[in-house]
Amino acid sequence: MMPSIKTETASAIQPSHDNMVFQQPPVQDPALLHRSLTQQPHIVTHAQGNYLYLANGQKVLDACGGAAVAIIGHRNGEVITATVEQMQNVSYVHTMAYTTSSAEMLATMLLEASKGMHRLAKAYLVGSGSEANEAALKAARQYFVEKGELQRCHYVARRQSYHGNTMGAMMVSSNLARKGPYNDILPTNVSFVSPTYAYQYQRKDETEEQYSERLILELRHEILRIGHEKVISFIAEPVVGATSGCTTAPKGYFRGIRDICNEFGILLHFDEVMCGVGRTGTYFAFEQEGIVPDIVTLGKGLGGGYVPVSAMLLSEKVVDVLRRGTSAFNHGQTFQAHPVACAAGLAVQNIIKRDGLVERCAEAGKHLGTLLRETFANCKYVGDIRGRGLFWALEFVEDRSSKRPFEKSIKFGEMIQKTAFDLGVAFYPGTGTVDGMEGDHILMAPPLTVSKDELFTLVAVLKQAYEITEQAVKPRVT
Repeated sequence: MMPSIKTETASAIQPSHDNMVFQQPPVQDPALLHRSLTQQPHIVTHAQGNYLYLANGQKVLDACGGAAVAIIGHRNGEVITATVEQMQNVSYVHTMAYTTSSAEMLATMLLEASKGMHRLAKAYLVGSGSEANEAALKAARQYFVEKGELQRCHYVARRQSYHGNTMGAMMVSSNLARKGPYNDILPTNVSFVSPTYAYQYQRKDETEEQYSERLILELRHEILRIGHEKVISFIAEPVVGATSGCTTAPKGYFRGIRDICNEFGILLHFDEVMCGVGRTGTYFAFEQEGIVPDIVTLGKGLGGGYVPVSAMLLSEKVVDVLRRGTSAFNHGQTFQAHPVACAAGLAVQNIIKRDGLVERCAEAGKHLGTLLRETFANCKYVGDIRGRGLFWALEFVEDRSSKRPFEKSIKFGEMIQKTAFDLGVAFYPGTGTVDGMEGDHILMAPPLTVSKDELFTLVAVLKQAYEITEQAVKPRVT
């Protein structure tokens, strides 16, 4: 049955002025360089649980965790206490000579989460997902330098992917809008194969297994075209994040990819900055693929938004080569393994483990998926509903039979996002979904602490925003 906003649910998303702290609106030309020079962001006065409170009095359900970051919600007292305690003890050390218990304990916890079928041996802690992926690209190259295979200088990644905004991470990304101004100055030792994106790219006459086999064969051909002896690593998001909106791989795809990497001695690098740390219903998204990468990167939910912190995890295979060679990772950052960031991240991870939030995410994700399918299955412009755990997206198309996306100028997904925000729920819109230029989606990534009532509100408000947008849009005449 289609959800509708009941009186008691609607009241939960109305502006609340209780205990509000108001701030002056920003000046006409603020000193801070925002993402836009023409549009000013909303001032958030405070946040609590799964809600943001704005200076205009609005209360907003954070249904996307910012950018899939606020994994345990906002203003958690345990995390705040742990952060302050660390600052009272030691706020910074230079890792050339020192370490701290918070850094050591966070690294140990991450490796313990990878026990069992996983053989990850070392954790490298930095500030952002981009930094983690940058470190991973360098670690992969150094692995082959230590082995004497200096000819390995090429990376392979996938189209409709994103791995960060630093130069190396952007080089292996395929988010066209974000790369556009910098293409001419980016390194070119990378090539791209097709995304795992069944809704738009699986052929009508293909089974899931055949689609998977075609993608695996494409990677093999690309590696042979380059020269397998030249390839360093294959980089992929197990569940793609904002670029294409929660797209997953067909059955057998990653098993086949792992086999190819093993065959040609290529490292497998999984980027779980957005989809890891329990977001898809298992701690690591790759657990659901039944394989183990050589390198995995984490971010976003690692610190839950309380601090900037991310991680690169290396397998024993990689660490062993470094250990038998120079016995060092030739990469260092001033703020790596920052004690305060690690203390906050450790507190977040302790809460996730203690409260069983990964298991809770898996169950809540089933409920969210059912709600979304029941509510949007027959909507005129909803082409696909996809996701895992609490990581879901709706893809919008102008014509469902042909899967033709809306013209970019219509901004269909952005219209829904803005309407939903006015109704009190924040979603993450995406554009260029299909090929980097065309396509719209809305991404949902609520905190793992989200309640069933909040999931109901999330879906109900999204449906209301969709209906308003559907009425406002005039499709092309064909």
